[in-house]
Amino acid sequence: MTMELVVWGSFFGTLLAAILRASAPIILAAFGGLISDLAGSVNIALEGIMLVAAFFGCVASAYSAIWFPDAPLWLHPWVGCFAGVFVGTLVAGLLAVFHLELGADIIVAGVGVNILAAGLTVFLLVSITGDKGSTATLTSYALPSVHIPFVDNVPIAGTILNGDGLAGHNVIVWVCLLVAPLLELLLYRTRFGLRLRAVGENTDAALAAGISVRRMQYAALLLSGLLASLGGLFLSMGYLTLFQADMTGGRGFLALAAVFLGGRRPLGTLLAAVVFGASSVFAARLGSYNVPSQIVFMIPPALTIVALVFFNIQQKARINRRVARAASILRHA
Repeated sequence: MTMELVVWGSFFGTLLAAILRASAPIILAAFGGLISDLAGSVNIALEGIMLVAAFFGCVASAYSAIWFPDAPLWLHPWVGCFAGVFVGTLVAGLLAVFHLELGADIIVAGVGVNILAAGLTVFLLVSITGDKGSTATLTSYALPSVHIPFVDNVPIAGTILNGDGLAGHNVIVWVCLLVAPLLELLLYRTRFGLRLRAVGENTDAALAAGISVRRMQYAALLLSGLLASLGGLFLSMGYLTLFQADMTGGRGFLALAAVFLGGRRPLGTLLAAVVFGASSVFAARLGSYNVPSQIVFMIPPALTIVALVFFNIQQKARINRRVARAASILRHA
């Protein structure tokens, strides 16, 4: 019986560790989308920002080693991290300029950024490596993993916190877990969060209260780009150690769906992102059981559609209850 418990504990620990790892990029991008959405600027470009950050982070880490061969090895991945975050945030800033300064519709501009990112990364990939598929010919570096030694012997928890091989999770996974409570504090316990939500709720009222609406929306889109960039970096410098064409695989759109499915709250967004991450893990596991690949690839988007339909039904039911309650009060007034 004890051996069976150990086996099952190891199985569930490994499964939950895989879900945590698969959810990390979606969670970070979703938190970015949540910040921009609460400021009244829906960031459709999360997918493109993740893709650009993943590419430039991977390539910059590789070229850092080529240009500075005498530098310590630990420096190269951090150079890539800085480059990826910088370029991804820059792309978010360009989206903000198109929308806030030039008057472009943010949805159209965001779709344009996604198309540009997909084409630009492949063009640069071919120009640099001569390969349309990946940067496998470049020696890129992974960001470090963090190992917690005192939980190694704790059943299930040790496997979850230190990963499958107990080598530790990538540092971005831990950043992802830290962002969740910090975002709750930022949005609901600080003046910045109050002003940001005020801008998203009612722009005219925010202006009347002396809040710089444009400045808050710039800040929200830049923060959104920064968090989405970290999610993209994890794909090329944590989940893998190379860049592949279109490696985001729709995670930016899943992140945006998680924002609305989570009721535009940090905790709800986190749980919705974990559900989407779990669906990708289960889809990958099904692939090892000779399930047709079409069904495997269909699971995450199908789950997204079902979740959004369920969310819409819940929203309509909530509105109908409020209307019925108001009508009841008026009848008895």
